[in-house]
Amino acid sequence: MDLGIKGRRAIVCASSKGLGRACAIALANEGVHVTLTARGAEALKQTADEIRKANPSVTVTEIVGDITTPQGRADVLKACPEPDILINNAATNPVFGPLTDLSEDGWDKILDTNLKGPFLLSQAAAKDMLTRGKGAIVNIASTGGLE
Repeated sequence: MDLGIKGRRAIVCASSKGLGRACAIALANEGVHVTLTARGAEALKQTADEIRKANPSVTVTEIVGDITTPQGRADVLKACPEPDILINNAATNPVFGPLTDLSEDGWDKILDTNLKGPFLLSQAAAKDMLTRGKGAIVNIASTGGLE
């Protein structure tokens, strides 16, 4: 399938496994240059190597970091300063159980990872996208939010 996005640049958050990995591979298969980001270096490298092997004409950049931090977001945007596509896929739920047992630290981790980090990364990327008059931001959420 030709989606008409060949040669574009994408940032894919949490792209070392699962849905983020699948998005990164699908974009690369369409000829999109991908900047992959995740906290785990080994799994991220495996994803990047697989993409490079299957799509040698596509540029693949790996950023090991955490988009919940200002430095993590800056590193991603430095690696891909004019993204055409941003896939926000990073999420966490470090506490399983009753809401009454959730600590403030746990709550902060959930909000930083699932909302604040993606929002601030989107905000920074959107400024450039608006200046250039093009771009797309995809926010992925869990169906767990419907339970």
